[in-house]
Amino acid sequence: MPVKLPQFRSRREAGPEKLWTRCPSCSEQLFNKQLERSAHVCPSCGHHFRLPAMARLGMLLDEHTFEERDAGLSSVDPLGFVDQKPYPDRLAAAQVATGLRDAATWGFGKLEGQRVAILAMDFGFMGGSMGAVVGEKVARAAEGALDERVPLVVVSASGGARMQEGTLALMQLAKTMAALERLRAAGVAYISVMSDPTTGGVFASYAAMGDVNIAEPNALIGFAGARVGAGTIGQELPPGFQRSEFLFRHGFVDRVVHRTDLRAELGRLLRFLAPARLEAPRG
Repeated sequence: MPVKLPQFRSRREAGPEKLWTRCPSCSEQLFNKQLERSAHVCPSCGHHFRLPAMARLGMLLDEHTFEERDAGLSSVDPLGFVDQKPYPDRLAAAQVATGLRDAATWGFGKLEGQRVAILAMDFGFMGGSMGAVVGEKVARAAEGALDERVPLVVVSASGGARMQEGTLALMQLAKTMAALERLRAAGVAYISVMSDPTTGGVFASYAAMGDVNIAEPNALIGFAGARVGAGTIGQELPPGFQRSEFLFRHGFVDRVVHRTDLRAELGRLLRFLAPARLEAPRG
């Protein structure tokens, strides 16, 4: 009778799943504590993992300086929208999963000692889609920056407008643009940071309208998807189309900045932009 040999698994396979994360780019198994120390960037291939909004704010702002505003805003269901499940059920599930009321968080804080109005989007909340609440928070962030005459920083991560809110979601494009235009007219600096992904109505409105537009490496950025674009023009699209580096080479973004350098880069830009812009005459 054959002897059955014992089966062994490697320590990585045997350990709890929450201790390790597989990089989707190079398939390297990454120890989560190591990933946190590297700002959620794969040390092997440089893949930038998507960050929750609060983690993003904690990474950019000086410690204990963030003052959240409008935390209680929450979407309603104006259309009674139902697909595979009712819209209120989708909202509730996203709120439980992320601990957020909606896909954007904004407030005031200090970045390398300089007070800013700042908003960060969370792709984990229904793909970072922009409904009435997200649009309202972007507009209020711009209005807050204007009231206090401090620079505005917005970090986008979104699949676009939220289909469950229909035309009300599309109206946010005009609302956010109007708020940014008032900010620009008053001479207050606005820096846009585009992370993976920044697409659809978010890219078509406030994400691409910064005085300086920054992108993280290899982020997907654009309006329509590549297949839609290729089908529309009837041509094969070039390699890397809609990735940060391609957009930088063609002048659509001003800088591609590694996440570990992002805070310092924003600090330098704010020191350069804010004094000159804030001295501009009002009106």
